Amino acid sequence: MKKLLVLFLTLYVNVFTAQESVVLRMNYEKGAVYENTMTIKQEMGAAMSMGMTIIVDSKIVDVQGDSYESEMKFTKMTMDMLQGGNVLSYDSTKSDDELDAGGKMMKMQVAPMLKAVMYAKGNDRGEVNEIRVEPNVPGMEDMANQSSSVVYPEEAVKVGSTWTMEKEEKGMKMNFIYTVKEITEDKVIVVVSGDVGGMATGKIKGNLEIEKSSGLPLDSKIDMEMNVNGQEVASKVTMKMTKK
Repeated sequence: MKKLLVLFLTLYVNVFTAQESVVLRMNYEKGAVYENTMTIKQEMGAAMSMGMTIIVDSKIVDVQGDSYESEMKFTKMTMDMLQGGNVLSYDSTKSDDELDAGGKMMKMQVAPMLKAVMYAKGNDRGEVNEIRVEPNVPGMEDMANQSSSVVYPEEAVKVGSTWTMEKEEKGMKMNFIYTVKEITEDKVIVVVSGDVGGMATGKIKGNLEIEKSSGLPLDSKIDMEMNVNGQEVASKVTMKMTKK
């Protein structure tokens, strides 16, 4: 009798878990500050590679229904680049005395970005509707758009559910497919796949961990293997989000 009871409870739990559904929404809190860390690594053959880490603080200045407004500011940027045997390194936390000639040259280009503030309006599904940068710095809006890593579907999801998202960047069209792999007590685990078209062709793969209570994409890893004008390019983007 005990064995039958245990078997029944096990089956009940498994069925309940498999049928659990979650409505994915970013439940931002007004006044809260979130730290976003984005790491980008690219390899374009043995002669050229680049690694960059950007830390952005996002303050939620207003929440109205399913819409929010935020202020974003770069707090740290590092870069290491290898090209034709030459190495260029930059770290925004270092003083001029600690930077070499290449680092100082990079600082002149990056300094305006570190002083600027990005203002964004979006909704709780992750769609960014408006971005402005003050003072205006070329390229800043593109980086702000990259910080939005996923747009959630309207409907609830469960294990096996899929949804899609498209992004266009610099002549590349990226088609993302999100598949729910697992729903735990506190997270939704998602597998990412897809393809790249336009000026580059290739494949996308990765994974995403979403906190159930807040809807925040805590950890995202995206790998892209592409061919750009005959050049093989491997790109890895990692994003982590935490509440400060």
